[in-house]
Amino acid sequence: MVTTITEGVKVSIETIYQPEYSNPANDHFMFAYRVNIENMSNYAIQLISRHWYIFDSNGAKREVEGEGVVGQQPVIEPGHAHEYVSGCNLKTDMGSMKGEYQMTRLLDNSSFNVQIPEFYLIAPYRMN
Repeated sequence: MVTTITEGVKVSIETIYQPEYSNPANDHFMFAYRVNIENMSNYAIQLISRHWYIFDSNGAKREVEGEGVVGQQPVIEPGHAHEYVSGCNLKTDMGSMKGEYQMTRLLDNSSFNVQIPEFYLIAPYRMN
């Protein structure tokens, strides 16, 4: 699990290789990742959008941007967390992701970015 804290918002991520949805013979490797976003600040916040950078070990790079996460723009009260699971397919059995969330403080509607730490997507058989 990797973790980072930006402006009182803690982002923790763990990854899971999904062999049942992967097809290595066709260069298709599926990974799931669980994200926990904890509001350690004194103010309610709302996740507005995300921006991901996705890297395959063959040098390919993709960017994905969009509103919210898995169809939601959650409000996270102080001391609370929001957790979700999403997925990413790669053309190689190793890669990485990183990015940022755009958040809004509900007290004054100010926007700020929260860093998503870089995490690695690695098929378990590569670890041996």
